[in-house]
Amino acid sequence: MRLFNLLFLALSSVFVLSCGSDTGQETSQEASLADSLIVDIDQRLAKYVPVRLTTDVGQLSDKQKQMIPVLIEAARIMDELFWYEAYGQKDSLMEALTNEKLKRYVTINYGPWDRLEGNEPFIYGVGPKPAGANFYPADMTKEEFEAAQLEGKSSLYTFLRRDEGGKLKVVPYREQFAEQVGKAAGLLRQAAALADNEALKNYLNLRADALLSDEYQASDMAWLDMKDNQIDVVIGPIETYEDQLFGYKAAHECYVLVKDMEWSQRLEKYAAFLPELQKGLPVPAPYKTEEPGSDAQLNAYDVVYYAGDCNSGSKTIAINLPNDEEVQLAKGTRRLQLKNAMRAKFDKILVPIADVLIAEDQRQHITFDAFFANTMFHEVAHGLGIKNTINGQGTVREALKEHASALEEGKADILGLYMIKQLHDRGELDGDLKAYYTTFMAGIFRSVRFGASSAHGKANMIRFNYFAEKGAFERDANTGLYRVNYDKLEQAAASLSELILTLQGNGDYDGVAGLVATKGKVGEQLQGDLARLAEASIPVDIVFEQGVEVLGLEDL
Repeated sequence: MRLFNLLFLALSSVFVLSCGSDTGQETSQEASLADSLIVDIDQRLAKYVPVRLTTDVGQLSDKQKQMIPVLIEAARIMDELFWYEAYGQKDSLMEALTNEKLKRYVTINYGPWDRLEGNEPFIYGVGPKPAGANFYPADMTKEEFEAAQLEGKSSLYTFLRRDEGGKLKVVPYREQFAEQVGKAAGLLRQAAALADNEALKNYLNLRADALLSDEYQASDMAWLDMKDNQIDVVIGPIETYEDQLFGYKAAHECYVLVKDMEWSQRLEKYAAFLPELQKGLPVPAPYKTEEPGSDAQLNAYDVVYYAGDCNSGSKTIAINLPNDEEVQLAKGTRRLQLKNAMRAKFDKILVPIADVLIAEDQRQHITFDAFFANTMFHEVAHGLGIKNTINGQGTVREALKEHASALEEGKADILGLYMIKQLHDRGELDGDLKAYYTTFMAGIFRSVRFGASSAHGKANMIRFNYFAEKGAFERDANTGLYRVNYDKLEQAAASLSELILTLQGNGDYDGVAGLVATKGKVGEQLQGDLARLAEASIPVDIVFEQGVEVLGLEDL
């Protein structure tokens, strides 16, 4: 449920009492609970390690340097919009809190629910987070939604609200956020005026139009037409992870990016293999008849600003966009590897995890190149498989509803591994397969810590439990260390690929729900091993120090 100002004003006095009292005695159960949560906030904050988002601005032209602060200002507007989508009125929440650490954790989570702990509330008195976040009325049931005869109710870009009579109505994003998107569109046009790259200029102007119209396909197409721009921005309502009721509604976010031109050139060749790899997928022919777009790109970037959905809880380190199935089939997608953020997660999280949980003689196979490749091919693999069901149920996303995101992330992970094996066998990918497989296994432990509220967390739980059943790894009962069985991991990857692609192609909602229910959980033994990571003070994820001051562009 949503919180009211009076509740928080009352809670504020409880927090002050519990922090400021020196009597050592609790006056009520409420005070005790409030105090325990404030003590606990240190442990919760410790799950995140700070990372400064920087890049070599010396490589940029004067106009490019001027563009970045403008785009960051637009990004901050996306942050404001996501706050509303995830929670509601940010100010009423923040003004009622007196503890600065608590405010910090609320900011990281865009609300009072812990995204790394299955969205459990971490403020005393807060109810469960609505599955539909703030996209729908909190008291709306699925049955009421399905029965409502409302045009645009399932659109990516509408809210459901109640009219004066209590009936559901549709409110487009462009109306709900008219003032904010007007400002953001103006900033994108200001950035376009600074752009020397004509393709970038065209995209920024079209994206400005899209924010005002809720029509994004033309700007998505223009974004894919950009080839040699060094500054990039991903902005608007994009991913549907926040809507865990239906998975229909897109949430606002923004990445401000500087392309690494040298790394991007090295990655170009891999997208060309998509059509051939699609034909070889380990699944019956009806599930691989779609032709992935061949006009796709692989690029590496330094990300200099995150805002909104992508900045909430666990942070994205690679992107595959656009999500529009028509655009994907016509032009493919662009895969963006966020190299600086990726490196931070490898150094500060993945390597320490391997030191605690991976067999000592296999730790030599944990490498950044393998981590980069696994992450990259995860994004490439979003372009493989099937976007539309084979039995007339519409798109896979429509048929699988709230389970679509978790299954799609699981597909991308497992088909990314398939791609690595295929390209390695053809001599197109260097390195030892053991490095890719061992790093992949360590990556499961990293991502499963994101929790059940994360599509990536659910996907990793399913894969861990499936791999355990298939013997893809063994756990030494004496040491608690995991050893990869490379042959069985390959076999398990192939069979899980077939299972996921079949569920997607059939639009099998009940089958996916069953898979999530049976395998999307952390077992007692794994929970104990994850607790060892916490005891070793290994962070779960990263949080950013970012902005024009960090980049040294504050005087522009």
